[in-house]
Amino acid sequence: MAVQRLGHVAIRVADIQRAKAFYLGLGMRMVWDADDWAYLEAGQGRDGLALLGPDYRAAGPHFAFHFKDRTAMEQLHGRLRAEGAAMVGAIHDHRDGTASFYLKDPEGNWLEMLYEPPQGVHSNLDGLNPVPSAPGPGH
Repeated sequence: MAVQRLGHVAIRVADIQRAKAFYLGLGMRMVWDADDWAYLEAGQGRDGLALLGPDYRAAGPHFAFHFKDRTAMEQLHGRLRAEGAAMVGAIHDHRDGTASFYLKDPEGNWLEMLYEPPQGVHSNLDGLNPVPSAPGPGH
């Protein structure tokens, strides 16, 4: 099973408000805005950038491959665990409508395998792709 799309990069920022202003100034669109993290997208391909504030602890800097098919992501999870890949975490459903798991590559870099629903990442901002009524924990 091949990965489908390099979908986002997550970076640690010291001042989340300053970082949001900078990337919005470059023309990115805000999709999720919280006190401790934000998710922005660029272009029609919806390339993403996650800004992780100093107090955000759910994940650290990483890059993520996005899947349109949740089953494909789940099958890859099972295969990587069976093959003994390094530090393959559990699959988690996130409050933005996605689901994912994290692992380390052979060089020690963190990466995420993320299912993105067909309508895209849910937003907590008015007028954008709304969050379902019962969001789960996570991102």
